[in-house]
Amino acid sequence: MSPLLLAGDIGGTKINLACFSTEPLAPILEKTYWTADYDSLESLLSDFLGPRAGEVRAACFGVAGPVKDGRVELTNVRWPAIDERTIRAHLGLDAVAVLNDMMAMAYGALVLPAEKLFVLNPGSPDAVGNAALIAAGTGLGEALMHYDGKNWQPSPSEGGHTDFAPLSEIEIDLLRYLQNEFGHVSYERILSGPGIYNIYRFLRDTGRGGEPAALAERFAREDPSAVISELALAGKVPICEQTLEIFVHLYGAEAGNMALKGLATGGVFIGGGIAPKILPMLRRPPFMQGFRDKGRFCELLEKIPVKVILEPKAPLYGAAHYASLLLRPVG
Repeated sequence: MSPLLLAGDIGGTKINLACFSTEPLAPILEKTYWTADYDSLESLLSDFLGPRAGEVRAACFGVAGPVKDGRVELTNVRWPAIDERTIRAHLGLDAVAVLNDMMAMAYGALVLPAEKLFVLNPGSPDAVGNAALIAAGTGLGEALMHYDGKNWQPSPSEGGHTDFAPLSEIEIDLLRYLQNEFGHVSYERILSGPGIYNIYRFLRDTGRGGEPAALAERFAREDPSAVISELALAGKVPICEQTLEIFVHLYGAEAGNMALKGLATGGVFIGGGIAPKILPMLRRPPFMQGFRDKGRFCELLEKIPVKVILEPKAPLYGAAHYASLLLRPVG
């Protein structure tokens, strides 16, 4: 019998768990849980695995948070820390890993089939070059993927919290507007779900666009960022279109920054929940203009492939892939 791999994508609100076969790497048992329904990861794993616990040979979990020495604490979740040692003891396994969720997504990007990736820029991929991942969702995640001569090795970062760098007069005004509210302004204040609404509020409050009454009513009932994106894609409300144009341009600019910082000639992956939903906007010129507009390095950026991850469960596939690596002989 082929050994099973246990993979998890653990967030503050919900958790995706799956058991994967090894050859080929494919989910054979999968379920989503609400984090609040359990008091620890170990109790959740017992419910999920049941009698199949003895078939698992390796496990890996991608967790939203900084991992140190195999241990991470979930923000705003009243759970004990998720710790490799505790999970090993609970499952009776030696092969257990806890990764930052961006690392898991990066590993997932490396094993996804071509149809799960949308090519924004084919470029001229360098098979032995580094790669990078940027993922806007609830927050902004970033990871570099170093090529060690055989494989890409993802490493986590908190690059989403670096200083926002405006590129135009309107973006300078955006920075000043957000500084008045937040003090320090990181890229995450703009390149995230809440960031879309921050851009919209800036345009509205500085008189650059009017807010229809019906739109304000929808904001009271629905997620404002989702509403803005929907109306921008439909081309119905100018202030929403302008909001998403600024967002997309800055998304491309920071993706280009990642490419330069990691010399990611092997490619840049665009992950997270937002990108697939606004794909028509990403395909328009502002994204790649922001990506390429790096002065003397424009030519280098033009050669870097850029791909959007369409698979929402990429972190789960990445965790499974990493679990499979744990079973390989060392050396």
